[in-house]
Amino acid sequence: MLNWKRIRVPALTLLTGCLLGCSGLQAQRPPQEPPKASNAPTDDGYSVPEGPRLQDRTAQRKPIATLKVEVQVVTVYFNVKDKRGALIPNLKKEDFQVAEDGKPQTIKYFAAESNQPLTLGLLIDTSGSQRRVLPMEQLVGSAFLNDVVTSKDLAFLINFDIHVSLLQDYTSDAGRLRSAMLQTEINDGGGSGAVGIAGAGQGTIPVMRPKGTLLYDAVYLAANEKLRQQSGRKALILLTDGGDYGSEETLANAIAAAQQSEVIVYVIMIADRGSFPSGDSEMHKLAEQTGGRVIDVGDNEKKLRRAFDEISTELRSQYMVGYVPANTALDGKYRKLELKAKQPEYKIQARKGYFAPKE
Repeated sequence: MLNWKRIRVPALTLLTGCLLGCSGLQAQRPPQEPPKASNAPTDDGYSVPEGPRLQDRTAQRKPIATLKVEVQVVTVYFNVKDKRGALIPNLKKEDFQVAEDGKPQTIKYFAAESNQPLTLGLLIDTSGSQRRVLPMEQLVGSAFLNDVVTSKDLAFLINFDIHVSLLQDYTSDAGRLRSAMLQTEINDGGGSGAVGIAGAGQGTIPVMRPKGTLLYDAVYLAANEKLRQQSGRKALILLTDGGDYGSEETLANAIAAAQQSEVIVYVIMIADRGSFPSGDSEMHKLAEQTGGRVIDVGDNEKKLRRAFDEISTELRSQYMVGYVPANTALDGKYRKLELKAKQPEYKIQARKGYFAPKE
């Protein structure tokens, strides 16, 4: 388990249910004895014979059998675009085909609603490469959260540099998210390799560690520790130049965590490219494997606003298909997904696979 700096992290509780069926044996009715007379007087002075009594047979019943039924449903949220990249609305279940590991599956569930609740995580790179663009990120990102997050949505904010820090936990309050965003500041570790992690008492515990950008750790933690227990539509938006330095987790582990949590990852590539190298290829792999995409804005504020607008539109224009996989093995293995539109000119933006649950 990675250690990360936590700020205001309440416990999360996820309630899950199962389908119960009950079967039992009917007890045979025992022979009744004739009623015995009673001389107990009533209020009017007459004696009334005592009627039959209900015998308690519950102690003789056999335990009730309980049947637990678990049905695995794979859900996929996705966008459909034409050759020019424009979103295609008003499609139906019959317009799609889904395959798992090359084998066709039957689509049982379908939705094309734009107002489904959204759980969103915003991850901001606060390493040295963002020094010149962080104020722009704070301004435009705050406006985006104010426009996108509604009363039925939840969002949280994480920044990452030599630490991974949760600045704001789940909330629907755009004001709290904006306030947390304005607290972000550049941290490149100073002039030495000795950095601190939060200690149990006052101050920090010094740890010898090279300066870095814990991008993969941030994605892994956000997906595994924040979004995994959430249901419905889930997305992460990264503001970074794509460079990772010093993460304990690998890119493959970060992608796997996002896929296991069914999280769509968008990456907004932003930085002063004159001084810092970028991780373009790694970020494209992260986004494409999870059903998101990469948008390169450089250090241009107009492009950044446009990127947020495009992401907002895509998140509110998603389709959803669900199916019960023919492969029922609970082996925890990766399974490849292929979702196609029957119209060959349409392009589907969806995650490439998922991990089956373990028994």
